Amino acid sequence: MGLEVLEFRNRYVKLRMPLKGNANHLGTMYAGFLFTIGEIIGGAIFLAAFDPFKYFPIVKEVNIRYRLPALSDVTVDAELTEAQVEALQAALTKKGKVDFTMDLDLKDTNGTVVSLVHGIWQIRNLPEGLKPPWSA
Repeated sequence: MGLEVLEFRNRYVKLRMPLKGNANHLGTMYAGFLFTIGEIIGGAIFLAAFDPFKYFPIVKEVNIRYRLPALSDVTVDAELTEAQVEALQAALTKKGKVDFTMDLDLKDTNGTVVSLVHGIWQIRNLPEGLKPPWSA
């Protein structure tokens, strides 16, 4: 797919999906690739905001509304505030899992919103003694 991480910093991520190699029979971006970038950003923002050796993410629900054909590369960005992360971590400490919701815009290279994404992701405490697969 050629998905690229354009920016990755504390509590912020920006991704790009190239049109080249991801176009459908009409020359626009295939809907499944638009969905993919809208779903995977939840895992990316998790990595930018939480300790992956203490917690793990899962996706609970993602909805996408296709507004316009994507005729170019597409970007999406996500950010969590420090207060949001602190509240989520407090809930994790208390309950062992917590949901977070994001409403995101997928934009073409002109900055036009081509799709709207609404997603619910969940963060859970990593069970004691279990090593995450990325720790090997």
